[in-house]
Amino acid sequence: MHTKKQHIVLQVVKSSSLNNNHIVLTCTCDTTLPVMVPGQFAEVSAGDTSGTFLRRPLSIHNYSKTENSVEFLVQIVGNGSSLIAATEPGEYLDVILPLGKGFTLPEKDEKVLLVGGGCGVAPLLFLANEIKRIGAKSHILLGARDAENLMETEPLSLLGTLFVTTEDGSDGEKGFVTQHPVMADLEGEYTRIYCCGPEPMMKAVAKIAQNNNTECEVSLENTMACGIGACLCCVTETIRGNECVCTEGPVFNSKELKWQI
Repeated sequence: MHTKKQHIVLQVVKSSSLNNNHIVLTCTCDTTLPVMVPGQFAEVSAGDTSGTFLRRPLSIHNYSKTENSVEFLVQIVGNGSSLIAATEPGEYLDVILPLGKGFTLPEKDEKVLLVGGGCGVAPLLFLANEIKRIGAKSHILLGARDAENLMETEPLSLLGTLFVTTEDGSDGEKGFVTQHPVMADLEGEYTRIYCCGPEPMMKAVAKIAQNNNTECEVSLENTMACGIGACLCCVTETIRGNECVCTEGPVFNSKELKWQI
């Protein structure tokens, strides 16, 4: 689903640290925010210095029509993301949103599985909220290197049945999400899987879904400098040919991708 994008200025009203490298910024606007759907993203300005003039793509972490607010989960990886993450309450962000195609929402009687790895949790909170609003049932499986890097477990646990894995065993099951018992026998258990995280993880989840005849949608995290399909730096190979992730995605049905899975 595509909705009309807008170039707007948002005011940060809250900044919440999840750990040393991840911040959630809650923003609002004097005017009514455009309608957004889970899986869409924003292009956020980090300033106009020589190293930060390109906008940074950020998943829409959460959105409230009633509160006219939007949240972004910012992973601090360089100068641009550091500047965005340092935005204090009362300060402003220059953004273009909503961009891209979001997830296919389930029907009320469906049971679905959300799988997130690391900061791949970013688009899943909004999705889990929408799934609960619809009345569908969700299981949520999160994976991280260790307990410190698990994020948003508390709010997600209120939206669905939560399962956790860590590579070092410091929380939940030890290992990868693909090794969790919930992934052992998917056929007939879920109508669809939604997945976001490192590409090797998404490929592995998509392979398991394919082997179990379960629909799977993945949110790609390719570098998206422009957000409108002009710079071609986010191209990915699909069954239809090369497509821009920022306009044809970032959400794709895994069967559309030429991952050779």
